Amino acid sequence: MRPDPSLTAKVLPLEDLLARLAPERGQKPIVFTNGCFDILHPGHVDLLARARALGGLLVVGLNSDASVSGLKGPSRPVVPWEDRALVLAGLACVDYVTGFSDPTPLTLIEAVLPDVLVKGGDWPVEAIVGREAVEAAGGRVVSLPLLPGYSTTSLIERILSARGGRDA
Repeated sequence: MRPDPSLTAKVLPLEDLLARLAPERGQKPIVFTNGCFDILHPGHVDLLARARALGGLLVVGLNSDASVSGLKGPSRPVVPWEDRALVLAGLACVDYVTGFSDPTPLTLIEAVLPDVLVKGGDWPVEAIVGREAVEAAGGRVVSLPLLPGYSTTSLIERILSARGGRDA
């Protein structure tokens, strides 16, 4: 069985994403955020919904599996890229998902050049990758407060603790 086409239609390689965004530019503000989104939790969903409210379209840059492993360690991601992309695509607030495998999303941000670049509040605006490019193009960069009490790492730790520290 294949995933619902309405979900897979939202998951695009960069070239296809840029073609879809081209007619939208100037019509509605394009918002961009990025992350690993490994084991989606309410904190992620809240951030994505608030990011989407800042514009007309929300594009999510999703770290590749290798990129997540490089950032989070060899046991991550727990959920493979294709599955993480489909879960994100299933959210009403997410318009498009695209992947990147670089250590940072800078190349992707420079290609998309969103009107609004968003990260969670654990990122001060001056440290957000892509800020200079977005601001130079007249866009704005926003660091949104995080919903307290949610973290993928702490969720994984709770799961492992409940299983006596054993991996699944």
